[in-house]
Amino acid sequence: QVLLVESGGGLVQAGGSLRLSCVASGRTFSGLAMGWFRQAPGKEREFVGAVSRTDSITLYADSVKDRFTISRDNAKNTMYLQMNSLKPEDTAVYSCATRFTLCVSCVYNDGSQYTYWGQGTQVTVSS
Repeated sequence: QVLLVESGGGLVQAGGSLRLSCVASGRTFSGLAMGWFRQAPGKEREFVGAVSRTDSITLYADSVKDRFTISRDNAKNTMYLQMNSLKPEDTAVYSCATRFTLCVSCVYNDGSQYTYWGQGTQVTVSS
C-alpha cells in the first residue's frame, strides 16, 4: 500500500508559476515510478508528465512540454511538478500516481498503468 499526498495548488495569474509536491509513504520510494495527471471540469483525465525511478528519465505531454518540469527527491520520498508560464487552460485538479516497477528507466503515460493515486490538488489559473 502506498499513500500519496499532493500539495502546492492554488490560484495564480496567467504567466505565473506554481510548484506541486507529492509525498509518498508506505513503500520504498526508489522502487516507484511516478506520474502527474490532471482533470478539468467536464473533461477526461489527461497525462501531464512522468518520471522514472531514478529521476533519469522524464516524459511530458506536448501541452506542457518546455513549461513544466518533473523531478523527484528519493531521500525525501517526494516528487515535484514545477509549472511555469501557466495558462488558463492549465486549470484542473492535479493528481499524482505511482506504481512499483523493476524497470529503472521506465516511464508510464497511461493512467491504467498506475496502481496508487493521490486525492489531488486544485490549480486555478486566471486570465
